Amino acid sequence: MNDTFSNKFIADEKNFALLQETMWGPNGIRQSEELASHFAITKDMKILDLGCGQGLSSLYLVQAHGANVFATDLYACPTENHERFQKLGIADKIVPMLLDATQPLPFARGYFDVIFSVGAYNMFGDNEEMLPKLIPYVKKGGYIAVAFPGLKYEFGDNVPPEMQPFWKEPDVARCIRGIEWWTDLFRKTEGIEIVTISEMACHDIAWKEYLASRNPSDEGDKWDLDMMEAEGGKYYNTIQLVAKVS
Repeated sequence: MNDTFSNKFIADEKNFALLQETMWGPNGIRQSEELASHFAITKDMKILDLGCGQGLSSLYLVQAHGANVFATDLYACPTENHERFQKLGIADKIVPMLLDATQPLPFARGYFDVIFSVGAYNMFGDNEEMLPKLIPYVKKGGYIAVAFPGLKYEFGDNVPPEMQPFWKEPDVARCIRGIEWWTDLFRKTEGIEIVTISEMACHDIAWKEYLASRNPSDEGDKWDLDMMEAEGGKYYNTIQLVAKVS
């Protein structure tokens, strides 16, 4: 276990500092490594990284597999990501872009070997329209692989009392759903074969590493810290879904 890419990466002092500065949620490198373990990635592949944040998932795809990556996000600055990739020596393998995944994508159909998303898909993919929109951009035999925060079971109208203060945020109630809910959504879609729909084993450590980097005096960080303290390991999981385009 100690020889995983994630553990080796974090063991380097400079990499650890980078991770502390750039995490926007549970450790995206750990999640990327586990998600990618369900299919083969080779250096000649073209991968669309949707919702890359500050580039940790893209960094993993290049450094661990040598893939060619389009690092896209609606909120992260592509120039800042490019400068970060330059410092890491991987800028020649990554195209950073500002992109809204809900809009028509500016790519040729069948262009990508993989569409990859860590920590973001639930924000825009919680509907029956998104997955069918993405499928045409992936080659036959390619993959759509996503990982994001979820619930061990669907709350419905029975939100636990300790979680109710956080469920007042409309995006939380909309995007944090149970694994059965996501399973039903993916299985409705034609043109794919499900490889896995499961809870991620790295959930606890990925969250622990993220929360350890947060500042309790920062309002946004405090919200995350308070929410996870209230949750206490009882309700949240991280869901991974991998589908092969048929």
